[in-house]
Amino acid sequence: MTVTMQRQLNGSTLNPGDVQLQVEDVHLRFGGVAALAGVGLQVLQSEIIAIIGPNGAGKTSLLNCISGLYRPQKGSILLHNSGPVHDLTKLPPHKIAGLGVARSFQNIELFKHMSVLDNIMSGCHIHMQSNVLAGALYWGRAQKEEIAYRMFVEEIIDLLEIEAIRKKTVGSLSYGLQKRVEMGRALAMQPALLLLDEPMAGMNSEEKEDMARFILDVNEEHGVTVVLIEHDMGVVMDISDHVVVLDFGRKIGDGDPAAVRQNEEVIRAYLGEELHAPLHKM
Repeated sequence: MTVTMQRQLNGSTLNPGDVQLQVEDVHLRFGGVAALAGVGLQVLQSEIIAIIGPNGAGKTSLLNCISGLYRPQKGSILLHNSGPVHDLTKLPPHKIAGLGVARSFQNIELFKHMSVLDNIMSGCHIHMQSNVLAGALYWGRAQKEEIAYRMFVEEIIDLLEIEAIRKKTVGSLSYGLQKRVEMGRALAMQPALLLLDEPMAGMNSEEKEDMARFILDVNEEHGVTVVLIEHDMGVVMDISDHVVVLDFGRKIGDGDPAAVRQNEEVIRAYLGEELHAPLHKM
């Protein structure tokens, strides 16, 4: 078995521009609060799509529905592969992850007392086939899998430029580096679709530029489709192919960055003066 950074979609015949994820009329309520009210959107293979909007707009709730953490009361979320189309609203999170959907979280969810290397390795386990006994004995297939995935993880570490901290305990790292490690763990799941919830939150401008570069590398060089939530409008407008805007659980904007910047409802609800902010150049 050989595992490499060159992502091969398992059995998928999707081409760039094909519909990979289709969200249709999704409704999510918590008691009397409507977190999502009829949201629909399409994600195309190999694009970077940004979901923006004010706090409480429903952005993270939407990612939680896609990844199976929340189950909407109405609507469908269809993942397209070469085989049958899967409605993610009917599947548990581990099944969705097995179909090639990985995510990072707004609040870092790492094993703080484990090393960077071990945290990223934990993302590989969803693909490992050896049983508990073989793993405990580190014998046969388990040993071969461990070696192959360790090489794969080392490639991820090189990609994210964290070689110098690979053996450090995650809890001892800065917030920005922890965000990078969390992205590495998501990449270890070999995603076809990568969901990133505020990957640049709490970072300075240099760290944001690095993270934006990593996202572009993963998308352009390895063919991974990226859906991200981000509040830095310079970054969003610079790296995104497609922008969706939510406000109070409703979709109020959907299009390319230039079109969204000119949408009057989006300007009133969210962008405001940021409409005229200069864009970053990565």
